[in-house]
Amino acid sequence: MNKIKKNILLGFLLLSTICIAQTIDNPILQRQDFKNTTNNTVTVTNYKKGNTNYLYAGGDSGTIDVFSIDKAGTLTAVSNHKLTNDKGPARGLVADSVDGKDYLFVGNKGANAVEVFKIQNDGSLNRVFVVNDTDQTHLGVVITLQVVHMKQSSYLFVGGLEDNPGLSSFKINSNGSLTHIQSQKDDDKIHTDGIIGMFTHKIKDKTFLYTGGFQDNGVSSFRVYENGTFKNINNIDDNTTDRYLTGTYPVTGITLGGNHYVVVGHRHHKYYKRGNFIKKKDFVYHGDAVSVFKINNKGALIPHSTLIDDDKTMLSGQTRIEILRISDKEAIVAVGTRDDESIQLCKLDAAGILTPLHYLKTGYPIYYGLSSLKIDENLFFVAGSVRFDTKKLVSYKVSPENTNTNGKVLRHIVNLKFKENTNEKEVSEALSTFENLKNKIPEIQNLEWGLNDSTEGHSKGFKYCFTITFKDVHAREIYLFHEAHLQLVSKVGPLLEDVFIMDYWTKE
Repeated sequence: MNKIKKNILLGFLLLSTICIAQTIDNPILQRQDFKNTTNNTVTVTNYKKGNTNYLYAGGDSGTIDVFSIDKAGTLTAVSNHKLTNDKGPARGLVADSVDGKDYLFVGNKGANAVEVFKIQNDGSLNRVFVVNDTDQTHLGVVITLQVVHMKQSSYLFVGGLEDNPGLSSFKINSNGSLTHIQSQKDDDKIHTDGIIGMFTHKIKDKTFLYTGGFQDNGVSSFRVYENGTFKNINNIDDNTTDRYLTGTYPVTGITLGGNHYVVVGHRHHKYYKRGNFIKKKDFVYHGDAVSVFKINNKGALIPHSTLIDDDKTMLSGQTRIEILRISDKEAIVAVGTRDDESIQLCKLDAAGILTPLHYLKTGYPIYYGLSSLKIDENLFFVAGSVRFDTKKLVSYKVSPENTNTNGKVLRHIVNLKFKENTNEKEVSEALSTFENLKNKIPEIQNLEWGLNDSTEGHSKGFKYCFTITFKDVHAREIYLFHEAHLQLVSKVGPLLEDVFIMDYWTKE
């Protein structure tokens, strides 16, 4: 065997080994960390700058929170930045590199504007440009952004919502400024009314953009040209039988085994209480599903497969879909939901078939706030709560299922040490509030507590011990982010000198 063939073979074996090493049998999500944000965290994205991975979270407070995340999934707050005129909420968040400079592009929904921030060496932000909506663009109630790189230039595609929907293209200049290239107003043919998801495929040196229309219930494909202009290719409409595009929401995609796929979710209009918000009120509900479209060489969308929600999945109200590649033939797909308040894991194979794996009940609803990233060999999903009383960012690691928990219950042990200046009434009220959690959180199977009676001298000042029993990890997650528990933490936390928590699985 000559040297060239030997090196090729060694390279192939190494690649195969890496792919096999990345494969996780029966994966589940394990919460690693959570941190408070200033936002009702609606949207999240990530970006690697140097050797550090950063997270950018936006929400209804009109600010962007910046966190770093390490290989253990630990979150560390970096900085906080206000949007223009303290407006908001932030919706579209996209981080990318243009001409060797790193930028965060932000859709400022409340200001009908797109803001451009330069990402500093420490991950913090410096605003460099703002473009406001005009009669020629469709930035009103801006929701979604997508960066498209061509051979000579890069472009930012923007989707609007409600009053003046459509699709716009802007050239991204080296200094971060944006130059308007083309806008196309929504019509009865294309699906650009309420673009909440966009994705780009490059096929045989051609670039294609895919959009979902939340209001007009469908998906569209566009050819993007070198100068940033675009042209519609084909459109797939919703129906009342085998398509699930009412309230088209997240749009993403991947290439596996040489096949190009676009994965589309939806939050059905029936889930919206604001009736005047929905333009087409004659919708029919026949279930929830995630749709997979195969892309042909012309960039057209071809209906391919669906994963239909049932009593074993959590797919009601899909608001974000994130994909992590495991190998050239397999990917893990995470579906974030607002109405099921969960993250459903699925496997997508090279044949374009979605298979449900495990789900995790998060205990809070997800809107656009779900981001995927790989750090070393670890796979993470980071979610943000859209509930106003949580304002948290949560990291989850993709891990093998722990089968040792089958047939067992989960004990959650909380030991409390109050500050010396805490008076008896404050302690009594705190203990009573803690005990009353069992009456407010149905997921608590059992709760008992007592005063430390150890005489060994190793209690380290911890005086009160609570033991809570959950039937599974879903119950623990719901408890952790439940309003009653958050109120307890807020009320009792300032009284504590320390708290010590441990969990374990046991036979009931």
